Amino acid sequence: MVTEKQVVAALDNVMDPELRKSITALGMVRKVKIRGGDVEVTIALTTLACPLSGSIAEDVRKAVQALDGVAKVDVKLEEMTDEERARALASVKGQQQEEGMAAHLNRIQHVLAVMSGKGGVGKSLVTAQLAVALRRRGLRVGILDADITGPSIPKILGLNDRPASTPLGIAPVKSKTGIRVMSINLLLPNEDDAVIWRGPLIGGAIKQFWGDVFWGDLDYLLIDLPPGTADAPLTVMQSIPLNGIILVTSPQELAGMVVRKAAQMALQLHVPMLGIVENMSYAICPHCGERLDIFGPSHTAEAAALMGVPLLGQIPIDPRIATLSDEGALEDYESAAFESVADELLKRVPEKQTKPIL
Repeated sequence: MVTEKQVVAALDNVMDPELRKSITALGMVRKVKIRGGDVEVTIALTTLACPLSGSIAEDVRKAVQALDGVAKVDVKLEEMTDEERARALASVKGQQQEEGMAAHLNRIQHVLAVMSGKGGVGKSLVTAQLAVALRRRGLRVGILDADITGPSIPKILGLNDRPASTPLGIAPVKSKTGIRVMSINLLLPNEDDAVIWRGPLIGGAIKQFWGDVFWGDLDYLLIDLPPGTADAPLTVMQSIPLNGIILVTSPQELAGMVVRKAAQMALQLHVPMLGIVENMSYAICPHCGERLDIFGPSHTAEAAALMGVPLLGQIPIDPRIATLSDEGALEDYESAAFESVADELLKRVPEKQTKPIL
């Protein structure tokens, strides 16, 4: 027969969707009664007027029903006393201060980091194009530009406005199609100003972009990482819940060797690798239509097979990308190759996120 201890343990995994904390940690599990296979659970809500009370009750019912020996689950809802409510909200306030003042308000379904072991492979362009492709599918998308010392996302999306300060946190700047963006370049007096910071400051800025920015409701937040395996990628992988990373490379064997270093970092930090995008794979001759392997034969498929991850797609060199990026109009660019990459990626994004350790 199921025990009260088993029921409470099962309820540890039920979260209050507004306070974003376990209902057991919030003291919401008031009483558990067990009669044979029938279980009655009494939940104390901060208010009975809570619009998500039905969702909480259903999550409780499903969690308990999944236990062996449970035949029927009855969930009763009551309201917390003033003292209970004060304790619950005080615990959330401490969590909010640790995470950032806006973190508890954001509802971000999937967080993907775009990473490469070396610079110059077009990682920021891949990030921006992926955001554009997801936005065209009607998804709510944001970009956190974690390349603090070399930001380029605002330039290629044509963003110049400064982020506004709101009571809920810093508001990201929206592109013309509605992609929400936060980048250090949006905060500088001049976009050409150099950011000469050591690692701790860079890590602190990234954490603020995550915790102090009011992203709101997003289906996908893409994090554009700087090249390498140093402070910024480490901060992101250790302090932000990720659904996975996307590796970007170019056809040369050298680029493949360096991207394997990035893959090793992801493996050591237990972050899922969703696949590899090969950028600048080839060019199409504008006169005869012949495919030209500018950087020689590709080695990316071999690298992907060695790492046990899929090759999501190969993106050709197109001079229009450079032109539109310089004009801040990348959202006007359409690419069948990249639409295919987006489709392949969406098939592979897990719902589970990593657990931050910092």
